[in-house]
Amino acid sequence: MKSIKPGRGPSAMGAVGAVVGVGFGILWTAMAVSMGAPIFFPLFGILFIGMGIAQAVYHFKNATGKNRYSAFDITEEGEEPDPLNQYFGQGETQAPSPEEGEIRFCPYCGAKLQGENFAFCPQCGQELPEKRD
Repeated sequence: MKSIKPGRGPSAMGAVGAVVGVGFGILWTAMAVSMGAPIFFPLFGILFIGMGIAQAVYHFKNATGKNRYSAFDITEEGEEPDPLNQYFGQGETQAPSPEEGEIRFCPYCGAKLQGENFAFCPQCGQELPEKRD
């Protein structure tokens, strides 16, 4: 089964952006309290901080973890398991191997590989995993 995972670079940038968001939330909350704004404004800042912390943890884990949560990067089933499938108790299912003449896809760039058994992707040049029988 193909799985889509975020790359490490975008996840690292997401973590940095979340930390900046937390800083903004702290500044917002402090200014709202110091000005005597209605309670809704400081609560909004606290909510912003909580969401920023959750995003920072999520993106940091994706940027540094071996098994990342699914979202953007195409991987083969054998390369790394999907932690969400393991967490929610879904068993690993074996996808059928493509038959001769069926369309396959490059796990790195998603290019169609039809017919021949390529050792390298004709589009991105990455070495392809061996075809399973």
